[in-house]
Amino acid sequence: MNKNVNGIFDVVENDVQEILNIYNYYIKNTIITFEEIEISLEVMKSRVNQIAEKFRYLVYKENNVVLGYAYISYWKERSAYRYSVESTIYLNNNCVGKGIGTKLYSELINQVKKSELHSVIGGISLPNDASIKLHEKLGFNYLGKFSEVGYKFNNWIDVGYWELILK
Repeated sequence: MNKNVNGIFDVVENDVQEILNIYNYYIKNTIITFEEIEISLEVMKSRVNQIAEKFRYLVYKENNVVLGYAYISYWKERSAYRYSVESTIYLNNNCVGKGIGTKLYSELINQVKKSELHSVIGGISLPNDASIKLHEKLGFNYLGKFSEVGYKFNNWIDVGYWELILK
């Protein structure tokens, strides 16, 4: 019997191909990621495993299909940064605006609040009104931006930073 799976779960290896499909869409079509060349399944598996070994890596599924994923990772490697993390969220491009991002990101943040971590930082390639709205809805505060730090699709891209202090 094949049971439909709906909800938010920790990532498993069988999710990685769908995560890759979501991410490669953003590489090819948007400024949301600064990667410019699609990555392979092997590279994505390695990235997912490295993050999931240390931090939360969640997927949102409907009918057994991954529609989005979110995770935290180190903000910076130096030891004094150990209580600060960077958050990341990606949704299937056909699922934006349906409340999935809010559910998924809220769950990630709720789980992070149970840890010893102190701050969560979100970097957003600009413009990206949907991501800004999501971060601010969940309590992130705007810190500022770096102007023209990325170059993709023959355009200079700014990156804004938002922060959520947990404790």
